Amino acid sequence: MKKMHLGALLVLSALFAATSAFALNPGDPLPRSETLYFNGQQWGPVVGWNPYSSNNNNALAVAQQDNARVVVFESPYVYNMLDGKQYPLLADGPFAWNAKKTEITFKIKAAAKWSDGTPVTADDVAYTWTANVKYETGAGVNSKDYIDTITAVNAKTVLVKAKLGADGKPVNPLQVISYLSSNYVIQKAWTMKLEARTGGDATKFKADPADDFVASGPYTKFFADETKVVYVRNENYWGKDKSMWGKLPAPKYLAHTIFADNNAGFAALKAGQVDVSQQFNANIQDLWLKENLPISTYLSKAPYGIGASLPTAFYNLKSPGLDQVAVRKAIAMAVDYATIISNAMTNQSATFTQVPRSLMNPTAGEQALYDKAAVKSLQWAGKDAAGANKLLDAAGIKDTNGDGWREYQGKKLSYVATCPNGWSDWQAAIEVVAAAGKTIGIEITTNYPEWSVYQTVVTNTPLPDGYDILMMWSDGAGPTQPWGRIRHLISSEFANTNNNWNGNWGGYVNPAADALIKSIPGETNAAKLKAAYTKLVQIYLTDVPSFTLMYRPQSFHAVNESVWTNFPSGDKPTNPPVPPLDLTDGYSIAGLYNLKLTK
Repeated sequence: MKKMHLGALLVLSALFAATSAFALNPGDPLPRSETLYFNGQQWGPVVGWNPYSSNNNNALAVAQQDNARVVVFESPYVYNMLDGKQYPLLADGPFAWNAKKTEITFKIKAAAKWSDGTPVTADDVAYTWTANVKYETGAGVNSKDYIDTITAVNAKTVLVKAKLGADGKPVNPLQVISYLSSNYVIQKAWTMKLEARTGGDATKFKADPADDFVASGPYTKFFADETKVVYVRNENYWGKDKSMWGKLPAPKYLAHTIFADNNAGFAALKAGQVDVSQQFNANIQDLWLKENLPISTYLSKAPYGIGASLPTAFYNLKSPGLDQVAVRKAIAMAVDYATIISNAMTNQSATFTQVPRSLMNPTAGEQALYDKAAVKSLQWAGKDAAGANKLLDAAGIKDTNGDGWREYQGKKLSYVATCPNGWSDWQAAIEVVAAAGKTIGIEITTNYPEWSVYQTVVTNTPLPDGYDILMMWSDGAGPTQPWGRIRHLISSEFANTNNNWNGNWGGYVNPAADALIKSIPGETNAAKLKAAYTKLVQIYLTDVPSFTLMYRPQSFHAVNESVWTNFPSGDKPTNPPVPPLDLTDGYSIAGLYNLKLTK
């Protein structure tokens, strides 16, 4: 047998590799150089693929939030939390308000196609809205009070009419534009197919697993079981057209191993079995500073990420003594936030010296929306027992019997601070809150119910004994922020309500705050907006119905560059900047197109 020429061998080898890759079956081992692995998002097996459902447990495929996940399904626009802009995705160019700001018009890109090859049309957008309202999906329920109709003017032009108030003005323009980057466009033909097989029953419509879904995004389902979920790139994805990305995303496969817990995910990140980590990894900086691993975060120095949400301690304003501002503010002033940030967050949060407290997150856009000088005297950085004790003494709230604890109206000030069991960073924060009480003569003990119990208690009223100080979240970054976050923190519309997943869990009511919150969505004058936001911060820091304990990233974003490199980085920003949302959410999807193999 003649020896084969080296060049021929290389050609055959390449052909064999290409054939093998083409013949890859679901469940087969994935080629490492073509696969981007994730952790921290998928916990447990996938339930379904239904874009109308909120119960899919399908982390990378279906998540309609302020920064919608657009790996499989797509929205008209994608939000960029770093610059506050909405960039066209399915849409062709920016949306346009009419002169009265009652209607929005936008077009659909000519290149946009569904995975079955048919064009995405304005009729798809309109029918999606109709289905959301008819079947009371999350998108419909959350938007029907602000959007009147969404219709197709022609095959590629969409008209969105805002719901109007008695004054003829839109009820909430912010909520209208938010819909455009927070919710998917779903194919009309497939939706009608789903309707036919579920008989128009809303429960069945939303519960259908939708294994036959049609989508417009760059990836589709490939494999899912109890150990992992794999998505495969659509080689015919319309986004490679020059009107969008101009190419396909770099990884052929996106895969998420289902780890037992954070520790298992952390070990996989260290071993290079995970490329993108969306979980809290304590002391993340040690991985490169001490262990010399090729692991990095969006920022190379503390706080390592971009703070977007504000985990907050809410006061139960019906607990004896907590109806007094002096007690609430004294506790908040005495808390050692530096310890919370260093211990609970392992410095993965800006400090309150770096970003003084307000109602805004640390992003530059939100920080520019209020007058810092006007509220400076109301802000506190923490660990100020002397100032807190002085405040309590001036209010006449003192220890009158010498037992070391202050009383109000003859009763010892004694409270229970609580958060869900197992939420380790929150528990560490609550322990610091309890410790602060001792320094000012207020007894604070801790209790950690299981989340299954906790969630049923804090979302309903009245709050029972043992829920005097309770920890919950706030909104992150999105098109309605910081208005949406402020509304959820202090609007009386959520006070003392049941099944309340929105906010204001302590029951705070302030008509002046309500009036300001109501005025902001329709205000276009920048100076008046800044004045309104400044006044809201003043009200919040004066009344202290709750207090922020830390700044938390919208998503944790740590990457291992053993296989892939050129991840989004705040140290080397692009234009536009790509946010640290794990290359899946909102404009962060742009990061998938920048990735390169390390070797």
